[in-house]
Amino acid sequence: MWERLLPIGRAPATGGYRRYAWTAADIELRAWFRTEADARGLRHETDRNGNQWAWQGDPAAGDAVVTGSHLDSVPDGGAFDGPLGVVSAFAALDGLRARGRPVRRPLGVVAFADEEGARFGVACAGSRLATGQLDPRRARALRDADGVPLYRALAGAGIDPDGLGPDPGRLARIGAFVELHIEQGRALAGTPHAVGVGSVIWPHGRWRLDFGGEANHAGTTRVEDRRDPMLTYAHTVLAARKRARLAGALATFGKVAAEPGGVNAVPSRVRGWLDCRAPDQTALDGLVTAIADSAAQRGERDGVTVDVTRESVTAAVHFDSALRGLVASRVGGDPPALPTGAGHDAGVLAAAVPTAMLYVRNPTGVSHAPAEHADEADCLAGVAALTRVLEGLACP
Repeated sequence: MWERLLPIGRAPATGGYRRYAWTAADIELRAWFRTEADARGLRHETDRNGNQWAWQGDPAAGDAVVTGSHLDSVPDGGAFDGPLGVVSAFAALDGLRARGRPVRRPLGVVAFADEEGARFGVACAGSRLATGQLDPRRARALRDADGVPLYRALAGAGIDPDGLGPDPGRLARIGAFVELHIEQGRALAGTPHAVGVGSVIWPHGRWRLDFGGEANHAGTTRVEDRRDPMLTYAHTVLAARKRARLAGALATFGKVAAEPGGVNAVPSRVRGWLDCRAPDQTALDGLVTAIADSAAQRGERDGVTVDVTRESVTAAVHFDSALRGLVASRVGGDPPALPTGAGHDAGVLAAAVPTAMLYVRNPTGVSHAPAEHADEADCLAGVAALTRVLEGLACP
């Protein structure tokens, strides 16, 4: 499975992946999922929000056990973030079948749509829509960097954009969701543990900051006559780093666009996207407020307007304690409990379904980059652990 998946969406120049939602690469990934489902005699379906499901047994019976993750990537992302969870889900189902144990609950494998939000800017779009955390009208109006609206991209992929929206009936059929994911850090490195168990996801979110100035000639406009939004943006980047360090939190400007984009022109507008994560909601709110205030104050000095737009925010998620305990017991060996600042579909689903997470050791801690890696032995240990978890949940 892994070998068949590896070439899809890979950029030869970087070795990273560009598996953006509703592109040709994404369509190929979706076909791969369908093929794996069909090969196992699983019933495949795509829900109203574009999430893919593969079922053993009838989900209408309720109390289903579901595992999986996502297949899309960030720009030039690694091979493991998301796909490892989907491949491991199918492999764990194979392992469970090989044990010959009778199964008393429906089993499902899921690949959630547009988890990374790399194209349209909202992370975990598929699971947010399903749980009612993303307004379908707002979702349909989202646009990518080329101005293509989400509704048009969906229609081009055969998904009815008017069908987007909450899916409480489907979620009510799920009794437990367990997501396996590569560790996005180095907590397990240097330990005897190949697998850890998720404990909490920090609250986090994305904000867009628009800095408005005045376009002018780079070679003739005096410094004192400029209203340069790039200066205000640069100040804000540095302020965000300082404020985050003082708060024990994380703040990142990972995307920026300047208009009109001429090398020899003072920009009229700079748009930057801010990602913030903190141990608790109070710290997160305080961090974002401090960054916005600093930007506004500097903007006043520079003659630049500053507008802040919240694009998505996810509250802290503490995984279901009973399910987490069962998962830890099935992993065995007293696995470490791992908090994380990374968001996941499991965190979004936790508002409606008992959820838990397994993390597979990442020896370097690199993630969202081509160097992301997990050793094969650790990946197989993750599959074995997930198999035992499914057995504990679905077998009498």
